[in-house]
Amino acid sequence: MAKNSTAKFDLNAWFEEIQEQFRGLNPQEPGQWPLAPRLLTFFAAATVAVVAGWFLVLADAQASLDAEAAKEPALRQDFKTKLIQAVNLPELRKQKSQVEEYVNQLEKQLPGKAEMDALLSDINNAGVGRGLQFELFRPGAEVVRDYYAEKPIAIKVSGRYHDIGSFSADIANLSRIVTLNNLNVAAVTGRDQALTGTLTMEAMARTYRYLDAGEVAEQRKAKSGSKAGAKK
Repeated sequence: MAKNSTAKFDLNAWFEEIQEQFRGLNPQEPGQWPLAPRLLTFFAAATVAVVAGWFLVLADAQASLDAEAAKEPALRQDFKTKLIQAVNLPELRKQKSQVEEYVNQLEKQLPGKAEMDALLSDINNAGVGRGLQFELFRPGAEVVRDYYAEKPIAIKVSGRYHDIGSFSADIANLSRIVTLNNLNVAAVTGRDQALTGTLTMEAMARTYRYLDAGEVAEQRKAKSGSKAGAKK
C-alpha cells in the first residue's frame, strides 16, 4: 500500500523569499526588479495618484456638488410655486384680463392733450351752472410724470353754501378725473348786506391726462439720459 505525503507550506521560507527580492535593488533599473518590489511600487504609486487626485481635482468637484445640493430646497420650492401657477394659469389669465380692462377704463377717464381745453371749460361751466361767481380760475404749468401729466388749476368761487357743495359734487361726477385739494371755505365779510350768507371757496383743482406714445418715449429717453449722467 502506497503512502501519500502531503506537502506543507513553509511560511517562514515564503517570507524569507519575499525579503530576498527586496535586497540589492537598483533604483536606476526598476524594470529589472523582481515581481514583489514591482507590485508594491505599483500599488504605492497608484495610492499616491488617487490621494493626489482627490485633493487636487475631486475636492473641488465635491465642493461644487455640495453647493448645488444646497440649492435643491430653493429649487424645489420654486418648482412648487410655478406648478401652482401653471395649475391656476386659466384663473390668472382671467384676472390679468380683468386688470387690463380696469386699467383701460381708468385711461378713458384721463383726457388726451386735445381734450384738456374742453375739460377746463367743463369745470368752468359746472361753477357757472350752479350760480357761482369765479373770482379766480388760473391753470398752472403741467407736471409730467412717467405715464401721465398733472394739470393744476387754482380756483376761487363765491356763492351760497349749497351751491358750492353742489359744484364740488359736479366736479366729482365729471366723466374725467378732477380732484379738489387744499379746500378753504370762508364766509364773505365786509361787503354789502345783500351778500349776507355768501361763502368763498378757494381750492387747487387737479386734472390729469395720459401721455401719447411720443411723449412717453421722450420721458423714457430723458430718464435714461439722466441715469447715464449720474453714473458718469
